[in-house]
Amino acid sequence: MKYRVAAVQYHLEDITSFEQFAAQVTHYVRNAAEYGTEFLLFPEFMTTQLLSIGDGSGGALPIEALPSFTDRYVSLLGGLAAEYGMYIVGGTHVVDAGEGKRQNTAFLFHPDGKVDRQAKLHLTPTEVKDWDMAPGEGLQVFETRFGTVAMLTCYDIEFPEIVRMARAKGADVIFCPSCTDDRHGFYRVRYCCHARAVENQVYVVTTGTVGSLRKVDFMRANFGQAAVITPNDIPFPPAGVMAEGVINDDMLIVADIDLKLLEDVRAAGSVTTWRDRRTDLYPDWRP
Repeated sequence: MKYRVAAVQYHLEDITSFEQFAAQVTHYVRNAAEYGTEFLLFPEFMTTQLLSIGDGSGGALPIEALPSFTDRYVSLLGGLAAEYGMYIVGGTHVVDAGEGKRQNTAFLFHPDGKVDRQAKLHLTPTEVKDWDMAPGEGLQVFETRFGTVAMLTCYDIEFPEIVRMARAKGADVIFCPSCTDDRHGFYRVRYCCHARAVENQVYVVTTGTVGSLRKVDFMRANFGQAAVITPNDIPFPPAGVMAEGVINDDMLIVADIDLKLLEDVRAAGSVTTWRDRRTDLYPDWRP
């Protein structure tokens, strides 16, 4: 099965209303639709842009305010998925997790109106100490008409075990929304995306935020690039990069992925890393 994926290098800039956010998101979805995109990825923390609307006194809204936008966020992205017949991974949005905690949550909007969620499982120190977030408690995979996918956010991709679990549950494509503020963080995520693609013989579609929110703490610097990453074997590009953007530019990348090629390399590739794992030496996850 083949299908077309796209990823947005979302340009963060200060705004004054939810309508400005909606117009920017809609622009990217329409741009992706012009290329016949069937699965679109936005980056992590793109909705922090809403904090720049401000509190009326010149400062940004606090992180505690983000969950108040959830209904409008879901309505916007859900409506666009239905209108354009497209699966949309709406980056991540901060939601209320109860007991005064919040979760950084990836959303998958289906064209038929279904909405799936995956809370980020591994949290960075900033998310814990400064934004008082709670981690997700379990990994899910999601069925679409293009097969099984998983959503693992940024830091999650740096943990081999969780991607192994996603593959064991049937995921062929990992969507990795990300947000990194410098080269160090960006390359940590990027190199781990390549490692997970090689280890599990899966596609990884990733992207990050670019631009700057001058009012919002911890979002003043962004270093990002979108990429569609493949296993490193003969049917795929030698460097394992099917498509990538220009670092820190406001843009969209598009690529066609072929799930049959994954089946081929798992069965008879130059190496068969998924089949050759040594479960007699280290534990494996069982569905």
